[in-house]
Amino acid sequence: MSIHVESFHNKSESLKADCENCFGLCCAALPFAASADFAINKDAGQPCSNLQANFRCGVHMNLRQLGFKGCTVYDCFGAGQKVSQFTYKGQDWRRVPESAAPMFEVFRIMKQLQELLWYLSEALAMPETQSIHSELQLALEETEHLTNLDPESFMKVDIVKHRADVNVLLLQTSEFVRTEAQRKQKPSKGKGRQRSFGRGADLIGAKLKGSDLRSSNLRGAYLIAADLRGADLRAADLIGADFRDADLSGADLSESIFLTQAQLNSAKGDDQTKLPTYLARPTHWATEDSRQ
Repeated sequence: MSIHVESFHNKSESLKADCENCFGLCCAALPFAASADFAINKDAGQPCSNLQANFRCGVHMNLRQLGFKGCTVYDCFGAGQKVSQFTYKGQDWRRVPESAAPMFEVFRIMKQLQELLWYLSEALAMPETQSIHSELQLALEETEHLTNLDPESFMKVDIVKHRADVNVLLLQTSEFVRTEAQRKQKPSKGKGRQRSFGRGADLIGAKLKGSDLRSSNLRGAYLIAADLRGADLRAADLIGADFRDADLSGADLSESIFLTQAQLNSAKGDDQTKLPTYLARPTHWATEDSRQ
């Protein structure tokens, strides 16, 4: 599997969070519960107690140490700045309190649309999708159109239907890429026998060290705390896979399909983990590795 990195990189830059130009929307709009990821409970629409008047986080540099690991994992795909600066034209919810509830709802929808733009952009950059290129391009344009709606029109978007329509194309993309990769692949030296799992597989805590997972369908798989050290995940479909606390040390994800920064941020890894060039190695990996 190959990907036109330059074209995807150019598009993906606009789909990365820019907190400096956001009204702290993820810190106010979204709920979270006291857990291993969050130190406190917070209801949807309730601003986090750490959110300052300037919409910056008061404990940003110490989130993990203070029990807010979930904040360091979250990625809005650029929805925050899009809603703040484009949809609401720089008018924040604190100065106009009546805009808070609708703005938070728009943000939740925008995040889903921006995520779809990420997947569609990646699919368009794959040569294996040439036969459905026009359909992917149309879906991308339709999704971009939705992100440009005014707040009132946003409330009428059937996001469930739109996600379902786009998912048909993403499933086709996955089949094309994984089938072609299987056709070309040779036995992976030093790896165990090739493993195959279905969509949504329960692999919590699974011992998959050194596994050959090339071209696997791991969509929506629960890989929480799984041991994936040295595993080969090239051409594996990872859309929606839960990598929280999974150990990716030495694993090869260089050609994985639909992998996002948030998934990497939620996992463990090291400097031997192979990543796609358009994703960044999480800074906490180096810190955690040095403590071992």
